Amino acid sequence: MNFEEVLAFATRSPYNQILSLGLVALTIGLVYTEVARLFRGYKALRPAELTHLINSENALVIDLSASNDFEKGHIAGSRNVLPSAFDPESKLLAGAKSQPVVLVCRTGQASGAAANRLKKAGFEKVYVLEGGIAAWQQADLPLIKGR
Repeated sequence: MNFEEVLAFATRSPYNQILSLGLVALTIGLVYTEVARLFRGYKALRPAELTHLINSENALVIDLSASNDFEKGHIAGSRNVLPSAFDPESKLLAGAKSQPVVLVCRTGQASGAAANRLKKAGFEKVYVLEGGIAAWQQADLPLIKGR
């Protein structure tokens, strides 16, 4: 199939035009997402990668969950900080600019904004747990209850 045949298909009917425009929009969206991921400044980790980072480099794990969610279950050794109280200049993070810092939340959605703040504040090794605590549980890894 050559470009002329693709163009003929795309312009043959309104239905084909809609399909073609949808394919172009989807392609642009995927490319944009991947390029943005390359330049975001932090790395997403899977649960197994996080356990390795904790064990080998003594990573500081910051859990951005609400206090009651944190008490229901969190990664051993993680520290709870509410997103509204998250501050890269806090006492908790003061000595960790060159240490690996991993941000965790329930679903993996809230961690990105906090990770960007850490990178802007000069933190060198910033990570987020891809999929959050939900991914941790799906990997059958243990959670600690209580504070």
